[in-house]
Amino acid sequence: MSKVLLIEDDLAVRENTAELIELAGYEVITAPNGKIGVTTAKNLLPDLIICDIMMPELDGYGVLSELSKEDSTKFIPFIFLTAKTEHKDIRKGMDLGADDYLTKPFEEHDLLSAIDSRLAKATILKEDREQKKSDEDTSNLRSLNDLKNHIDDNGTEQTFKKGEIIFNQGNHSNYIYLINKGIVKCHRIDESGKELTTALFKEDDLFGYASLLQNIPHLESATAMENCELVVIPKEELISVLNKNHKVNFDLINMLSDNIAEIKEQLLQMAYGSVRKKTAATILQFAEKMNKKNNESIKISRSDLASVAGIATESLIRTLSSFNKEGLIEIEGRNIKIIELEQLKNID
Repeated sequence: MSKVLLIEDDLAVRENTAELIELAGYEVITAPNGKIGVTTAKNLLPDLIICDIMMPELDGYGVLSELSKEDSTKFIPFIFLTAKTEHKDIRKGMDLGADDYLTKPFEEHDLLSAIDSRLAKATILKEDREQKKSDEDTSNLRSLNDLKNHIDDNGTEQTFKKGEIIFNQGNHSNYIYLINKGIVKCHRIDESGKELTTALFKEDDLFGYASLLQNIPHLESATAMENCELVVIPKEELISVLNKNHKVNFDLINMLSDNIAEIKEQLLQMAYGSVRKKTAATILQFAEKMNKKNNESIKISRSDLASVAGIATESLIRTLSSFNKEGLIEIEGRNIKIIELEQLKNID
């Protein structure tokens, strides 16, 4: 039910007019003068205001002027109801921003018609303002960082425990994921049942984009390698944002290109690198994704290391043992601490 504020100092006119409006199905609030009317409007935020001009305390022009200064009340439809009929008086009210001007005495039909039309117009204008605001909010993104901030602000938060599946190979790719905390691995199972880790994603990374333009299933699975906090946004919403922000597209293309280059390097290592080089490169890759520095421990399962390196777990364990004996790393249970960073980088 729409709420109408009637500001009128004449008691008889106020009561009779309020009754007419209530019978038409509106909720009516009344105020006996302009000063009280302004306070009531600010506190209750009515859907429409009907206001007399000649009143004590504060006249109708003053009421409209005061309410026009406030963001919360400046868009409320405002109708003057008065005995002043001179053109200059009408023009003054309209210049201040009044939406309509009814003179006393008035017909019931004219009053209700003015209320109906002004409420309808206000609804249309409100929807238009909200749409423009929405367009402005999503059309000023200039970089990939702006896009991530938009996703963070407008997406849905999800949490996954360590080892929990985020999505499975073959699931529909309806969402894009932003990592706020944690590490995610994407992986596939080959025909022999062996798991191959295809990518690692860390905090502030985007993943899940099997295809932005086609509704194809995920070509790989995603699993939380540690407790993760993610923000999820529907793929259709991301496409809409990208259509309005072409500058962001270039950053996104660069990010995808970097991901492809990283995957190619990983495949080359798997195909042609020695077991030692693959193991060293994988340790360094995990250290980078987990933001670990020299002499900081990495807690990672041997099977995950082997999966990324593309070697048998037994071969990886033997190589780690060799690195440990050479003083390149230290091993304590599942923890691996890099001791000689540069030497690991230079292993052939």
